[in-house]
Amino acid sequence: MKNYVEMPTKSLICFSHLRWDFVFQRPQHLLTRFAESANVYYFEEPVFDAKDDAYLSLSPRSSSLTVIVPHLREGLPATAVHSTLMALLDKFFQNTELQNWTFWYYTPMALSFTDKYKPKMIVYDCMDELSAFKFAPEELITLERKLMAKADIVFTGGHSLFEAKKQQHSNIYPFPSSIDKAHFAQARKQVAEPADQAGIVGPKIGFYGVIDERFDLDLIRNIATLKPEWQIILIGPVVKIDESTLPRNENIHYLGQKSYAELPGYLSGWNMALIPFQLNESTRFISPTKTPEYLSAGIPVVSTPIRDVVKPYGIKKLVHIASTCEEFIEAIEAEFTRENAAEWLKEVDGFLKDISWDQTYMTMLKHIQGTLNNDKKISIAS
Repeated sequence: MKNYVEMPTKSLICFSHLRWDFVFQRPQHLLTRFAESANVYYFEEPVFDAKDDAYLSLSPRSSSLTVIVPHLREGLPATAVHSTLMALLDKFFQNTELQNWTFWYYTPMALSFTDKYKPKMIVYDCMDELSAFKFAPEELITLERKLMAKADIVFTGGHSLFEAKKQQHSNIYPFPSSIDKAHFAQARKQVAEPADQAGIVGPKIGFYGVIDERFDLDLIRNIATLKPEWQIILIGPVVKIDESTLPRNENIHYLGQKSYAELPGYLSGWNMALIPFQLNESTRFISPTKTPEYLSAGIPVVSTPIRDVVKPYGIKKLVHIASTCEEFIEAIEAEFTRENAAEWLKEVDGFLKDISWDQTYMTMLKHIQGTLNNDKKISIAS
């Protein structure tokens, strides 16, 4: 990360709905890079385990990146939660000049306790349509409108989301999922698989990521039933759904959550990768990071017709698009008999050549600096 242009503020605080240690994804990729030229603080949602007074726990992850977790007493009403968080932030910001700070939001819900502050720059990185997710708070839509009105600049997690939001702000830019190519390219060279996967015999068809309400359990169940000789590897935490509803075929293997560093090792043993998301409100605007990651590992991919996968990956025939179980099986069987794999991989590498989290970071930073230089404060679309 040499020759990076510096952040225009000395410090950045990010308010996120995602735990830093949950799954390594867009926030972690970007903020570790911003921490190259600024002090970055990652402010998580509260944990309700304080015995007495509320407090903030600070956990350094590098010399310039710190994870902050608020600890509050259990049973507080929402108004008390907001006022307590505001008091904790008041103390955190005491004796500091907010004109040296950038506020970076992943969740509009944080505006309920940060609205009063006036930092030099407000960035909203809208990576998902959170209001469509299961258990989304009712006030999220209202708070997002307020955040759009306050933000100096808005980024979106893909082109579909950009199209849906572009009328709400005039200084808004799409940034689809990117890739750390060197990390995932390790899968092409690794020989030994991790122990819990190495003993699974047969063609391996895998998925990694969060298994939640977006995941098509029936599709997985039906593929496993119709093709018992195929081994389906599922890596990742199960959240927001009842684990008793998970298909339990003998050829479906739940290996649990793995670290980002471990993923290439698992990918090295796969013959095919899956993006088996349902088509519903929660997946309407997603841009799965795993798409370029699978491809960078050299693994063929079959996906349901998620808009940001169809365009560009499906249109360019880099990824198979399938809508039914039968189409998934047909696509997988076609890959198992493909004769031009080297040609396909060359096309994949050509497409991914100019895509990287480093490039995403640099382009975002240029837009941020341009916003400050042009004094585009609170630029709202008409």
